[in-house]
Amino acid sequence: MQQLPHGLGWGMPPGGPPPKKSKAAWIAVPIIVVLAGIVVLWIVGVVAKQNRLSDYSGPEPSSSSTASPSYEPSAEPSPVGPATSRPPTSKPVVKPTASRTSNPPEPRRGPTDYEVVSRSALYRVGTMPATGCKESKARPSNTAGARANYAQLKACLGRAWPALVQRSGNQFRQPTVLTFTGRVMSPCGSMTDTGPPFYCGSNETIYMNLREDIGNYNQYPQSSAKVWARMWMLHQFAHEYGHHVQNLTGVLKANHDLRYDAPTRAAELELTRRLELQASCFSDVFIGANKASYPVTGAALREWRWLIVHVTDNANDHGDANNHQYWATRGFNSRNPAACNTFTAPSARVT
Repeated sequence: MQQLPHGLGWGMPPGGPPPKKSKAAWIAVPIIVVLAGIVVLWIVGVVAKQNRLSDYSGPEPSSSSTASPSYEPSAEPSPVGPATSRPPTSKPVVKPTASRTSNPPEPRRGPTDYEVVSRSALYRVGTMPATGCKESKARPSNTAGARANYAQLKACLGRAWPALVQRSGNQFRQPTVLTFTGRVMSPCGSMTDTGPPFYCGSNETIYMNLREDIGNYNQYPQSSAKVWARMWMLHQFAHEYGHHVQNLTGVLKANHDLRYDAPTRAAELELTRRLELQASCFSDVFIGANKASYPVTGAALREWRWLIVHVTDNANDHGDANNHQYWATRGFNSRNPAACNTFTAPSARVT
């Protein structure tokens, strides 16, 4: 703790051999006595002053900074002679030091990839309301009929998801929908019509496979088979739209990063299954919310129940039939994205 320096100086009192006694000496004696008294009083005052100043301590620094505050008296006293005395100086004035600026707060850490997929605000937006979506009157027996169904579904899903996405704190954008036969090129790679439809997050586009949907509808003459084909097309389109919702909310990218960092191929495949099963669950949130108007009742409901459990997963990247049924049913019955948090489910539920 720094103290105020105190080093006051003074001159010696005058003196010398006494003069010869004379009449004037009788006059000088009282004067000398008076002067001696003054000197004694002066010495007492100086000592008292020193004692007071030596007890003074500067204030503690207000922080743990290594810089110490400096102090100086209001005026440096000059040497004091025996013929004068002066009171102690006033309290020292604290010299202002350079202003201390507090350290800026550390930037807040953003969520980890696992936090993005497992704690998405989309799980807290509530139930999807019905939008009165109805199936297109066109039948997917040809390209025009299939495209009419895609356009109708895009419009329906574009009314159902915006409020929920925005409520989760994200901006909603409609995806682009393209159809293909043969081979198609996308920013996510090339695909052929021997495979399923797919979604590419790089250009936010759903690619629907005309060959699959038209072929399914025309393959069997039975009416039940045609209902199944229509329900399959509905589920597939809504599933790819579910990937678009994942993209808008950051789940798609975070899952990609997690898969990239996965220590084993098995861990990577499990993360892929969690993503795909969630997209199916999102698909059936929409279907369940609009089952009365579409409608998904009677024969359509029977075919929907059949198709969600009759799926194959040869690549082990989409989930087996039992787990697909489990997540699809959760979405359908709850109509709430909260039921679709596959990322906190035990591994047995995403095999």
